[in-house]
Amino acid sequence: MADSGFTSSTRAVPAASGVPRHIAIIMDGNGRWAKKRFMPRVAGHSRGVDTVRATIRSCMDRGVEYLTLFAFSSENWRRPADEVSFLMQLFIKSLQKEVDRLHENGIRFRVIGDVSRFDKKLVDVIHAAEALTAGNTRFNLTIAANYGGRWDILQAVSKVLAKHPGEDVPVTEEALEAELSMSFAPEPDLFIRTGGEQRISNFLLWQLAYTELHFTDTLWPDFNAKALGRAIESYQGRERRFGRTSDQVKDAASAGRHA
Repeated sequence: MADSGFTSSTRAVPAASGVPRHIAIIMDGNGRWAKKRFMPRVAGHSRGVDTVRATIRSCMDRGVEYLTLFAFSSENWRRPADEVSFLMQLFIKSLQKEVDRLHENGIRFRVIGDVSRFDKKLVDVIHAAEALTAGNTRFNLTIAANYGGRWDILQAVSKVLAKHPGEDVPVTEEALEAELSMSFAPEPDLFIRTGGEQRISNFLLWQLAYTELHFTDTLWPDFNAKALGRAIESYQGRERRFGRTSDQVKDAASAGRHA
């Protein structure tokens, strides 16, 4: 399964898919999960890594092709310094432990976000994992770290303008999308946020334009295959019109069946 590249749902109607090709998740609730058990917040983050592993497996079993996880936002630097430090070390240890398994299972690993703020050791581990898995095509795992949707759009605009210094060139959707962090992937079909909050928190602002949103009270460490199944069932029950009427959607589906 080679990367298909970004295709804008505001310019063309995507092909219908019973199983979401691309799922994006905000993994929320680690700290609250730990607090409920009278454990330090960092214990929830550690448990959350197990959920990541299980979610990758469940997505692959269901035929999902792309999974994008919001691990650390550009606003998360505002958290207590000791928690941020723990998260950075957890990222390093988890990646070092899991990268060989990802590679053996044909999973391509990427990190999107401004990694320049991370320690050199973490950056080196990220680059090594990306290089090792670069040729894999079975599944795409992307981790958003020090990522923000506004940052993504701004850096894309800057790259477009840098290609035409001193020229009065309009920034088109096509040119901008080619420079977005996730230009290699189709738009997410399904967005999931665990933990009960109902907002997208500066995550994939451009890419989520026509994504189906699913919010669950389940805390991330408790998110399992059944919870993923419920989210996908919710997605399958939606009528994805992309600006069209219901009758147009039905006519297009009927034409597709008789083509």
